Amino acid sequence: MQLVRGNDAGAVGRGGFVSIGNFDGVHNGHKLLAQKLVDAAVAARVPSVVMTFDPHPIQLLRPDSAPPLLSSIEDRANWLGELGVDVLMAFSTTIEMLALEAAEFFDQVVVGELAAKGMVEGPGFFFGKDRKGNVDVLASLCQDVGVELDIVEPARWDGDLVSSSRIRSSLSDGGDVASAASLLGRPYSVRGVVVAGEGRGRELGVPTANLASISTLIPADGVYVGSVVVDGRPQPAAIHVGSNPTFGETERKVEVHLLAFDGDLYGRELVVEFLDRVRGTRTFESVEQLQEQLSSDIEAVWRYLETHPAATSGTGGGAREEGS
Repeated sequence: MQLVRGNDAGAVGRGGFVSIGNFDGVHNGHKLLAQKLVDAAVAARVPSVVMTFDPHPIQLLRPDSAPPLLSSIEDRANWLGELGVDVLMAFSTTIEMLALEAAEFFDQVVVGELAAKGMVEGPGFFFGKDRKGNVDVLASLCQDVGVELDIVEPARWDGDLVSSSRIRSSLSDGGDVASAASLLGRPYSVRGVVVAGEGRGRELGVPTANLASISTLIPADGVYVGSVVVDGRPQPAAIHVGSNPTFGETERKVEVHLLAFDGDLYGRELVVEFLDRVRGTRTFESVEQLQEQLSSDIEAVWRYLETHPAATSGTGGGAREEGS
């Protein structure tokens, strides 16, 4: 996989089969598109190219209503690379580009910049100013210049379409990380850097790694079963998202307690997977009540991991240590 940033596809991004979209989260619907794209490109002996937008167009057009991202450009490149895509082009979004009519965008970008031999899109694809270009418009434009076009039917789960917005709703409305995982085809994860906290977790006997610089959507407040890879080994974890109302704190945090690891993680970047939700955030009348609940939460995390052994694979993952 080659990640190309900017508006110059270069030699690696020209003359291939192309799929255009945000691909945020690279969910099961995106995977169907990517597989069809790769198959078509391989058959034609040309590169498979996904073109996405950086930043998301809504961040320029309606910044107040821009949805939180599910993934970084780098994560999308990694996941699409695993599916066999050759190039991810992170196209620099500008107001001038968003002002192009559908035919202008097709001529300048698809034909001029990418020199596409073929395109693969879903039936809900829109492009050009005010999203006036749809798959019918695209089909006509492709036919005029001899570009092949495949329309891939969208993926469905539990009767409804798989979409990034549906995943955001699952995560934000009640922290349904299990449903999000079914839509993504993998556990939802966030990436952050471990910073110094108040040290309260250690005082309570439950030391935590406090994550900062998280640029993607954080699930709803609550306690979760999680997994974190440290030094190449998956480590079972209890995750707390939210404030600490028992201590009068209002700042929203992501705190990760590694159940079977003891070491210094300050300054390190961690990828934290959310596997299941244990409970919502509560205010406790005393520190003793909080400690009792934390003990119960950790037991709930262990029970989940013991009944879902594939959740944290590898040595040390999901295996309860003596004395825990």
